Amino acid sequence: MDKIKKAFENGANIGYIVAGYPNVEHTKNFLNSLDKCALDIVEIGIPYSDPLADGPVVFNASFQAVQNGVNTDTVFEILSEVETKKPLIFLVYFNLIFAYGMKKFIKKCAETGISGLIIPDLPFEENEEIFKLCEKEKIALIPLISITSEHRAKKVLSRAGGFIYAISAIGVTGTKLTPMERLKNMLSDLKKMSDLPVAVGFGIRTNEDIRNMRKYADGVILGTSIVKLSEEFEGKEFLQKINELFK
Repeated sequence: MDKIKKAFENGANIGYIVAGYPNVEHTKNFLNSLDKCALDIVEIGIPYSDPLADGPVVFNASFQAVQNGVNTDTVFEILSEVETKKPLIFLVYFNLIFAYGMKKFIKKCAETGISGLIIPDLPFEENEEIFKLCEKEKIALIPLISITSEHRAKKVLSRAGGFIYAISAIGVTGTKLTPMERLKNMLSDLKKMSDLPVAVGFGIRTNEDIRNMRKYADGVILGTSIVKLSEEFEGKEFLQKINELFK
């Protein structure tokens, strides 16, 4: 968790990739080059055949990775060959954790250097067991809070770590942003409720979006745009394109 805290010292640039998309080597090479990248934290999506929070771009990337045989074990194998000083976190659906075995999954996360977990389909009422397992291994359980769930925020934040993932769009990833005034109010409220830094994601696509969000949030999360770039670019070119988005 210390790694995550450090990443927010000057405002965090957070990027999302789908593990194994467009191929395993692309993911491995990117993560091993991360220390030369403008990103401070990387969210790694473990491919899942029914990703309910994802828009069409991320959905298709995840589906393609699954079709290519990428599974949870593949992702852990990739991580065993990765060296970076920057924090890596998983965005993972609970069905995958359950199928793998909760204790085994958390232990493997600790062994491969994962700093945090975002589990979009696990409600607060059902997360106590995994929260305790994460605490034991010093892995942050990162909460998702949206405009529509803000009334539950205090309760949700009682079992949370790392940072708050504030959802800036209503709907799936890559959709339109919530009106700015409403979003600003939510971010302000969340900062009063918790000492955790607040990062904004969903619906953020451009350098202009990033610059605007930096005024109100401690971190900015970009997903769909990076997944699109991964389709077209690799190696130094891929890093360069990401750096341009966050400049």
